[in-house]
Amino acid sequence: MSMIFPAAHPAPWPEAPPAAQGFDPARLADATAFAAAHETPWPHDLAGHIGRGGFEPPPDNEVLGVLWPRGGPGGLVTRHGVLVARWGDTREVSQTFSVAKSYLSLLTGIAVADGLIADIDRPVRQSIDDGGFDSAQNAPITWRHLLTNTSEWEGSLFGKADSIDRGRNLGVEGQGKKGQRALEPAGTHWEYNDVRVNRLSLSLLRLFGRPLPEVFRERVLGPIGGSSDWRWDGYRTSWVTLADGSRVQSVPGGTHWGGGISIHAEDQARVGLLALNRGAWGGRQLIPASWFDLSVQPCALNPHYGFLWWLNSDGKRFASAARDAFFASGAGGNLTWVDPSSGIVAVLRWTDPAAMDGFIGRVRAALAG
Repeated sequence: MSMIFPAAHPAPWPEAPPAAQGFDPARLADATAFAAAHETPWPHDLAGHIGRGGFEPPPDNEVLGVLWPRGGPGGLVTRHGVLVARWGDTREVSQTFSVAKSYLSLLTGIAVADGLIADIDRPVRQSIDDGGFDSAQNAPITWRHLLTNTSEWEGSLFGKADSIDRGRNLGVEGQGKKGQRALEPAGTHWEYNDVRVNRLSLSLLRLFGRPLPEVFRERVLGPIGGSSDWRWDGYRTSWVTLADGSRVQSVPGGTHWGGGISIHAEDQARVGLLALNRGAWGGRQLIPASWFDLSVQPCALNPHYGFLWWLNSDGKRFASAARDAFFASGAGGNLTWVDPSSGIVAVLRWTDPAAMDGFIGRVRAALAG
């Protein structure tokens, strides 16, 4: 089937009956009903949830950025760019937590394409001179290390120490450190660490010399017809001075301490469709296809992780998903599922993480049927 690229927002997505895209209508309806019935256990009051220690206990849980009440469960399913199912309000804007990490990966690909990063395996300190990579621990860190969560960067950034996320247990969503550990050399230990991802974001800000939300709007969401309903907020502590003397706000790769990207499901699906098409949109190559080849290669230290995208290369991330599937994933039940082998892009908002594999399995069964 040929790929369809939706017209710019606010035009509706191109839709077709499920059967026209190869789905069994009853089975697909069962999948969406399943997702709608399995709402995240997180409360609607995100500020209260995080402020009461939803990620870690005081004082490490201090909120630094805005937090909005979350919306209800919702999402959509597309195949080859055609909308075949939706549930909930697909234009309800909510924070996405770590889905933003995958968006930072896209921006890094643009920096590479623009020549701002000559080689992702060179030390970051060769192009970023702000003191963040001067220590013996941090000097060897490369862009690849930051992209794969293997940097072992040490320090404090915007009032948050990297040690907050050392030993983080991803098996229990939302849990912080489980005790300290000794740091390893860069590139020898994988760890999901929000402070280090924020260090990547700050480094990209210095490379572009302008706020990352502006770059994201002009180079990604604008060209793919996204809305103007989204926002990417920083922390009250994340204002920095650039080389030209301007004061701008660095933005985080998540909503761990507030801020981050607030966006709706339809805009997220556009980004997922761009990723499915390896950076191409309607005949334009917005991000090099080669960047997506690199982004979905399993990290040597974690087969489930690429360049800030979650992978399923061994079938263990989501047992019901294809091996070539990849995901932008955020705490609280936010997922963009990209499935190259079938052409599916689906977005789930505020879905119980324990139910996501059940949803994926039902959608794939509907296609197989």
